Amino acid sequence: MLLQGAREAVVEHCLRMRADDLTVATSGNISVRVGELVAVTPSGVAYEELTPAGVCVVDLQGRPAEAGPVPSSELPMHLAVYRATDAGAVVHTHPLYATAVSLLLDELPAVHYMVATLGGPVRVAPYATYGTAELAEVGVAAMAGRSAVILRNHGATTHGPDLATAYTRSLYLEWLCRLWHQASLAGTPRLLPPDEIDRVAAMLAGYGQPRDPTTS
Repeated sequence: MLLQGAREAVVEHCLRMRADDLTVATSGNISVRVGELVAVTPSGVAYEELTPAGVCVVDLQGRPAEAGPVPSSELPMHLAVYRATDAGAVVHTHPLYATAVSLLLDELPAVHYMVATLGGPVRVAPYATYGTAELAEVGVAAMAGRSAVILRNHGATTHGPDLATAYTRSLYLEWLCRLWHQASLAGTPRLLPPDEIDRVAAMLAGYGQPRDPTTS
């Protein structure tokens, strides 16, 4: 079975996506790139029924690498992200708060310094029909310089060098959208200036435990 590890990771994170309220029913989709191949969720399969063997594997043109189910309808968006970035994984969700923000704003502003983890304030892409090349195009354009985009009247997409990072960015994005929503209920949120977001981004580049130089 091609890309067994990647397929197992896709299944694991699909189940987490439901548990973390990042999507409902069979909506949302996840992919992982390994070289010139992509493991991606199938279309319309309940996540609790999804197995690694049921995860699709395609090449970067969307052609199946082996026999299997039909890939997610949002495959064009995933492939567009891989063409435009050095992403190793893409997570597309239908979260409540990010989708609500898409109805109200053209950009999620800097309500908290953690917006720096996404590259800065997150743009809202114009509406386009799901699964289309147009959606892929407007989504990637609005994602320029960012690792996240909100899709108007639809949901959100994040990417990262690996699936763990891409998924964590989806969690951060939904939390930031919820924070904006909660603050807006009480008044006008106070925002952080761009230079502070740049400062935090530089600090986050060295965040965490130092890498052991004796390992590789």
